Amino acid sequence: MLKQFFILCSGADTDILNDCSVGEQNKYAGIGATVFFTAVMASIAASYALFTVFDNLYTSVFFGLIWGLLIFNLDRFIVSTIKKRDNTIDEIVQATPRIFLAVIIAVVISKPLELKIFEKEINQVLLEQKNDLTLANQNQIAEQYNPKIAELENQALGLQSQIDTKEAEVNALYDTYISEAEGTAGTKLLGKGPVYKEKREKHDAGLAELQQLKTANKAKITAIENEIVALQGDYKANVTESQPVIDNFDGLMARVNALGELPWLPSFFIFLLFLAIETSPIIAKLLSPKGEFDYKLQDQETAVEAWTFQQVTERKLLMKTDNDINNKVYNEIADEEEVMNYKRKKARELMQHQADAFLKKQKGVL
Repeated sequence: MLKQFFILCSGADTDILNDCSVGEQNKYAGIGATVFFTAVMASIAASYALFTVFDNLYTSVFFGLIWGLLIFNLDRFIVSTIKKRDNTIDEIVQATPRIFLAVIIAVVISKPLELKIFEKEINQVLLEQKNDLTLANQNQIAEQYNPKIAELENQALGLQSQIDTKEAEVNALYDTYISEAEGTAGTKLLGKGPVYKEKREKHDAGLAELQQLKTANKAKITAIENEIVALQGDYKANVTESQPVIDNFDGLMARVNALGELPWLPSFFIFLLFLAIETSPIIAKLLSPKGEFDYKLQDQETAVEAWTFQQVTERKLLMKTDNDINNKVYNEIADEEEVMNYKRKKARELMQHQADAFLKKQKGVL
């Protein structure tokens, strides 16, 4: 039962193969088994590749099975169309486009399986890429807010500098009138004289201005700080909104590119493995000598070809003979008087009808 199934997978003519030896049947059963298991691997590979896209197991398995059936049909077609010839060059020319197609199929099958085999290494590469993208994204968003924040911070520092400068002036006036009262500077007269009062009044006026400046500038600084906090909040919100895009940066294309960052030799050997599996039925047919099945198939095909050629030749000969007979018959009756008189009569009637029709048309115009 299993043997018959694999023979069916090989695409061989079962009516002919059933009359062949057991060894010949086993050869085609092996070819069919290769075709079948290649399709199974293709289905698994496609299911995994589609799972990275859809994130749905049932959808991925369904389309993976369809892909496996497609590869099975292609492989079966490729193997079944390879026929043994009497000329090796003809066999190679016949197999070349099929080998090229097998190479494409091997690439398509091997790549998703490489992604699965090197999944841990690919995840590490993707993690590094995500970290780089996160930093780049943060820096890019920060470029939109940093100039405005820096400008506001400079404004706040300028307002605070005004307070500090005024406060330094008031402190200097305080030291001046205290020194005047102690007699250590100014008039150097101990006590609170007229100069002391003048300097004290000047200090008090400066102190009042300082309090007003502090009140006004503190309110401005608070507004600036609130604006800075709002900008920082917008920056964090933008970073948070864009981060899921980076976190989901692990699709099929990203994984294929990450696989390209890994050493190429292991992937290359996996590709060679699937290439050998995919082309093995074709190579086996090319290298194997002409077997019993090939001779019987050639006998059947040449018999049909000869019969078809014979039928076409007979039809051509029949048509040529019929044309020759017709020409001879028409040549013989062309000189008969009865035929000539009949043709003359009909020609006269035709000319009369044409003249009547022309006359009728002219009357209508007039």
